[in-house]
Amino acid sequence: QVQLVESGGGLVQAGGSLRLSCAASGSIISTNAMGWYRQAPGKQRELVARVTNRGSTTYADSVKGRFTISRDKAKNMVYLQMNSLKPEDTAVYYCNADIRKYWYSDYTTYWGQGTQVTVSS
Repeated sequence: QVQLVESGGGLVQAGGSLRLSCAASGSIISTNAMGWYRQAPGKQRELVARVTNRGSTTYADSVKGRFTISRDKAKNMVYLQMNSLKPEDTAVYYCNADIRKYWYSDYTTYWGQGTQVTVSS
């Protein structure tokens, strides 16, 4: 069984910062890309940031220059440092990861349960 568990969400004022963490655990042979998505009420889930196994990063235009994604490959963890937060960043943030459980299997995408981030104006 594979689990992704997020932490670090909460309530913050506009202009503030939060750091999200996500830990992948369980039967893991290797992890490929890891990332963060978010879903605001009434909206579709969208990519926030993603980091490949080689360290290449992708960011949504709306968070470039404010958010930074990083990972600790040895610990199977991914982080999202969020600075200069805006009310429009309010959403449930989900961690995901492409994980191989067995040496003979393909990578499968797993999702965390989500953590709420609320930015007040």
